[in-house]
Amino acid sequence: MARIIKVLLIAAGAFVALFLLAAILLYLFFDPNDFRDDIANKVREQTGRELSIEGDISLDIFPWLAVEVGKASLGNASGFGDTPMASFDSASFSVRLMPAILRQEVEVGAADIVALRLNLEVDQNGRDNWSDLLPEDSSDEPAEGGAASGGLDVNSVQIVDAKISYSDRQTGDLIVVDQANLNIGRLKDDGSAVPVDATLNFDMQPAGMSGSVSLKTSMVFESASGELRLDDFLIDGSLDGLASIPTSLRLGSDSITVFTKDSAVAMEQIDLNVLDMHIVADVQSLSYATDVTATANLAIDTFSPRSIMHLFDVEAPLTADPAALSSLTMNATTKLTSSSIELNVLEIKLDDTSFTGSLTIPLTDAGFYQFDLNGDSIDLNRYMEPPVDGGDSGPESAPVEIPTDLIAPLKARGKFKLAKATLGNIVFENVELGVNSSGGKMRIYPVSSDLFGGAYQGDVRIDVAGNVPKLSMNEKIEGVNLARLAKAMFDQDNVTGTVGGSFVLAGSGKDMMAIQRNLDGNIALELRDGTYEGTDIWYELRRARAVLKREEPPAPVLPAKTAFSTATVSGVVSKGVMNSDDLYAELPFMQLTGGGRIDLAEGTLNYTMNARILERPEFLQDATPEELDEFTEAVIPLKITGSLDAPKVAPDIEQLLKKKVEDELKDKLKDKLKGLFD
Repeated sequence: MARIIKVLLIAAGAFVALFLLAAILLYLFFDPNDFRDDIANKVREQTGRELSIEGDISLDIFPWLAVEVGKASLGNASGFGDTPMASFDSASFSVRLMPAILRQEVEVGAADIVALRLNLEVDQNGRDNWSDLLPEDSSDEPAEGGAASGGLDVNSVQIVDAKISYSDRQTGDLIVVDQANLNIGRLKDDGSAVPVDATLNFDMQPAGMSGSVSLKTSMVFESASGELRLDDFLIDGSLDGLASIPTSLRLGSDSITVFTKDSAVAMEQIDLNVLDMHIVADVQSLSYATDVTATANLAIDTFSPRSIMHLFDVEAPLTADPAALSSLTMNATTKLTSSSIELNVLEIKLDDTSFTGSLTIPLTDAGFYQFDLNGDSIDLNRYMEPPVDGGDSGPESAPVEIPTDLIAPLKARGKFKLAKATLGNIVFENVELGVNSSGGKMRIYPVSSDLFGGAYQGDVRIDVAGNVPKLSMNEKIEGVNLARLAKAMFDQDNVTGTVGGSFVLAGSGKDMMAIQRNLDGNIALELRDGTYEGTDIWYELRRARAVLKREEPPAPVLPAKTAFSTATVSGVVSKGVMNSDDLYAELPFMQLTGGGRIDLAEGTLNYTMNARILERPEFLQDATPEELDEFTEAVIPLKITGSLDAPKVAPDIEQLLKKKVEDELKDKLKDKLKGLFD
């Protein structure tokens, strides 16, 4: 046995000596540069591409098999032009020989590449310039005891000053990664952690996004399962294009696992700090098998929308409440695809208003914003422009401009529901409205709400596709409490009853005041079972008669009030002015008819009516028989003038005087004619 062992040792020693001798002779007499043409021909034969090695090739044999290549380039695939697909200024690679020979273990020294350049392209037909270089897919498992069992050991990988460009002619996308540096520590196929750090600049077009980032993580790769785990993952950087000024970015996760066999990723809690927002995402699934898809639970901590508007080169609006737009919080179940971000089970709190529902954000120009949101209560007055001090005339609101810049590019469809919305002093309850917007045209329909005990329905259209914005409205109110409406709109508490009506109007202009001055359409109103305090028509009629008769007017009945059972009016609107001739009202013992005009922009009216007494009013206990006879026999002209919020009702004294003179002349003429024939 000892003899056999001795022989084996001698044989082994001889083998090693011969190997060392062969290595020395090869190193001394072999020049790899002599085989450049052979290498290039072999590459051309295998790939159809041209390999150009401009720099020197150096070779070391022992104890490391080390190869260093100077400047070299690999030609592009057929049909992709003359620009090389890949090139580098220098590359080096080394393998420790003895472990590879004796134990079938691959121990790699440093793998270094300087100034790597990769040009990846997809043509208009979807063909790329790299697939032909990849090995064919095989589902065969490596045989037991094969090369896979030998193990892998790489001391380090370093890539310096790399540039990678990706161009897709089908989509128009161009992504350039520049000044990229990558350092990977010792990589072993034993589950041990490998430190990784990288820095790079990037530019994405046509998205207009660019920036610089750094990456640090600890990497673990399991070759048997194909799992790549990134622990303590952290990205720091700065972004251009996300906002109007460079924006800091910080993205971290305790662990990210890539399942290479399934083309999927699992992530423990993701923390993202960007745009002064803190976003937390619990990623449930992420697949990159074809298009990237992901689902996650998303939470955005409270932040101030007002404070980040300047990042998008948007001036924070002046609002009646300076605290408006100062607080926003969001939670949602999120689905990400290549075309959209879907936010489901959505919870948003803007200032004091909470919304629930769903929202879809498009990621392509062809996509639409889609939403279905339910809110509790919102005070819209907080978000309106603050009043402008008008001096002696009191505060006045600035003209409300049509938001052309917002509507023109907007592609959206969906519906809102609000339990309560306040605008001015008007309170809308159980609000429902649908929105459909594209091509600079927005339709808000259907619109409905409860309004002061009644109902409101509407159909509003805004068209900003042309040079001048257009607005059209088809609205209806029914059974609205007139007292509450007048109080809300005009701060008047002198009317009661119910009101209904329809408004079919259209106008154009850059703001609401201009639109009001250009309104055309139709209006119809009906008032029922109400009173108007401030004017007693019966008293005004009696006072006017007393003035004409040069009699003492009767004592007024206070408070002055006029009751009506019904009042209707309709008219045609032209250039912001409604003209009508069908005003009709029924009062106790009286009928009113007439016509006139209402200036909708100025809020003024001028109506002339005729009062016809239908029968002797029982409540005029102090009226003389002569007075009652005159009332029941005459048609008395009345005028309604002044502002819509405080109209004045009074007899038309001028017409009464004119009629009195005419009547006196008629009486005198009758007397003269009678005298002639007596």
